[in-house]
Amino acid sequence: MAARLTPRIAYRGRMPDTRFAAVHDCFRDLLASGRETGAGLAIWYDGAPVVDIVGGERSPGRPWPADTLVNVYSVGKPVAALCLLLLVDRGRIGLDDPVAAHWPGFRTPATVRQVLDHTAGLPVFPVPRPAEAIADWDLLAGDLAAAEPEWEPGSVAGEHAWTYGHLVGELVRRVDGRSVGRFLAEEIAGPWRLDLGFGLDPADQRRCADLSYGAPEWPVRVAGEPGSLRARALDNPPGGRDLSVVNSPLWRGAEVPAVNLHSTAGALARLYAGLLAGGTLDGVRLFSPELVAEATRVQYDGPDLLLDRRTRWTLGMQWEEDGSWGMGGIGGSCAWADPVRGYTFGYATARLAEFDRVEALVDALHSCL
Repeated sequence: MAARLTPRIAYRGRMPDTRFAAVHDCFRDLLASGRETGAGLAIWYDGAPVVDIVGGERSPGRPWPADTLVNVYSVGKPVAALCLLLLVDRGRIGLDDPVAAHWPGFRTPATVRQVLDHTAGLPVFPVPRPAEAIADWDLLAGDLAAAEPEWEPGSVAGEHAWTYGHLVGELVRRVDGRSVGRFLAEEIAGPWRLDLGFGLDPADQRRCADLSYGAPEWPVRVAGEPGSLRARALDNPPGGRDLSVVNSPLWRGAEVPAVNLHSTAGALARLYAGLLAGGTLDGVRLFSPELVAEATRVQYDGPDLLLDRRTRWTLGMQWEEDGSWGMGGIGGSCAWADPVRGYTFGYATARLAEFDRVEALVDALHSCL
């Protein structure tokens, strides 16, 4: 039972900074109370790592090592976007280029920018497919190319919950020749030493945490009303919230960039630290400051038809009223940068539940600052 788990806290990289003791205490309390069963938390402040902890179990009876990878769902959307943005920064594709200029046969009159800010009008794979289709990139990309948009591109936003990664990733492949997973590994994760990826090999799959439900009704509760845009977007192909699918080699080995980034919390905080520093990390510049500024400014501010609330979209991230930018994933994982307070935050959890755990950790963090 979750409540009987013995918390296992592992400090790695450096001794804990005593200024952030309240964050460590909060993390321990989440584990001790059973609100959390296995997670990693990493925070950079003022350009340096100050919190890097893991705890709980990777799967029943197996402790959570520091190198545990977690499926962080939509936290991966900005990571996929950065692959395309790196090509923008290198002058190989323009933000206001029509998608069809790089993807022949693409019918929707959307631009690259509209794909990146969720206004392209293609939030749903248009053809019903079985769960096994998650491993068939060409099939799903072809479905999107032939689809009719659900609204005029650029007129309104609706989070492209499943489709985002295939739209972005196919543009990467068309321009560069590599899959988005390989591009990420070679052009971003490698140079910046980030332990994350799309489409894991067998060795990395063995490091994955098994996802579990915080409550049995969670997968139904988050799906939205039957027939709604949210339900249609989340349920085709099916299986994205089914534990037998998301904990399988099929899922972990496939590239579904909108929802199946596997990462450590440390990699997420580190990635955002590089962006917060203007595109340079440990002396390695990947992005120009101008590209980072454009990528993190608000591109769309208005109703989001899938989220059913006002949303401010940047080029791949959500922008919040306090000036922070990043992304949360269904189930509770999160990563973002807070330029005002000067920190980046990465949280990777295997317990699919609400965001109250992150809220508690953020309250503790802000009390320290």
